[in-house]
Amino acid sequence: MQKSLNERIGVKTDGMTDEAKTQWVLNYCRAMTQEIAELTDSVPWKWWAKYQKFDEQNARVEVVDLFHFLISLAQVLGMSAEDVFQAYLKKNEVNLKRQDSGYSTKDHSDSKHI
Repeated sequence: MQKSLNERIGVKTDGMTDEAKTQWVLNYCRAMTQEIAELTDSVPWKWWAKYQKFDEQNARVEVVDLFHFLISLAQVLGMSAEDVFQAYLKKNEVNLKRQDSGYSTKDHSDSKHI
């Protein structure tokens, strides 16, 4: 569905040049940064403002917006849904091992297989 929406907007991820990939990775990172800011604004973070309330419904919408951009980013990088899922499983295993070992040192080599 996201590929179809992106193509409707004019973004075709199939056969992108390296230059286009670089630009769209940056575009989607910027978009996700903005969505994170909007998600943050759903939470009463201004300790000096008493009028704020947690807007859970809007927070949910912002999370979904993040997924749209994250899926688009994965597509730019040539990742299918199955690729993302398998990488998630592998990275989760790495994270669990890091926690088991106390995560006392930074070792990027433990993620090279993902």
